Amino acid sequence: MQLGDLICGNFPQEESLFVYRSSKYLTGFFADVETDYEHDGTTRQYWVADTLEKILEEPQTGSNALPDAFSRVIDRLMALNEDESRQGALAQLNSCLAREGFEAFYAPDRRCYLRHIATNNISAPSPNPHRPFSVAELERRDKLSSYLDNCSEDELIEEVLLPLFRQLGFHRITAAGHKDKALEYGKDVWMKYSLPTQHVLYFGIQAKRGKLDSSGMSRGGSSNVAEILNQVLMMLGHEIFDPEIGKRVLVDHAFIVSGGEITKQARNWLGNKLDASKRSQILFMDRDDILNLFVVTNLPLPSATWPAPGAKGDAPF
Repeated sequence: MQLGDLICGNFPQEESLFVYRSSKYLTGFFADVETDYEHDGTTRQYWVADTLEKILEEPQTGSNALPDAFSRVIDRLMALNEDESRQGALAQLNSCLAREGFEAFYAPDRRCYLRHIATNNISAPSPNPHRPFSVAELERRDKLSSYLDNCSEDELIEEVLLPLFRQLGFHRITAAGHKDKALEYGKDVWMKYSLPTQHVLYFGIQAKRGKLDSSGMSRGGSSNVAEILNQVLMMLGHEIFDPEIGKRVLVDHAFIVSGGEITKQARNWLGNKLDASKRSQILFMDRDDILNLFVVTNLPLPSATWPAPGAKGDAPF
């Protein structure tokens, strides 16, 4: 009901930080967020509250996240507050959200997002990594690319991959002792993903910092794909223990992640060495995939990309 008041703009004109919307404009508002709800002539605040409840019953994008349509409602509601009333409007919105464990914030792209306070998980419409990027997003992409040029394998996993996969809806993400090589069995990370049907898929990640190619020997920071073959077979064949269900399970899919390029020859070579069943279990992710997904999910950049205190440059996101 509180959020319905904000959307309707039910405040005295001299106090309102939100646009007043009559029946016609409420229908237009929900059309703008890609829904089919039309105001039926009943009391506006009650109708909006009922509509929001229906939207919240839609499938969520991940753990501790809100449905895409609800994220679009918040983004559309706050898009009109570009003047000095911006922070006041944000405070009113957060007074509605706080008791549910969420808060709204403006990101560097000047759009409003929702964050789950306890887990810091950001609710946003499903990211499209193939869309055109803004100037600010391209700058963030370049900063992350420079970081990948210089980071270690452990930093790639801990500072980039773990936050990224958490934001994409994977959970129980567990690093498998990469630093001391203990109990890896061919994987640096294992995690699981819950389908809308409540079935669970298990994933393993084998991460390499540099380029992955099929040359005769590794050189210049690149890795030979032959070095990964045995690790992939170990990953797919070795059980992991899931403490949430108290059972040992097999990995359903294996991510081969590279902080550099994964050449076409390397992908083909690995595919030819695996039988048909195992070939379908392999997923590749190279630098471009990491950069694009990291930008569109609006994750904070690793701390090493921030300017030093007192230095010129953008403040950390």
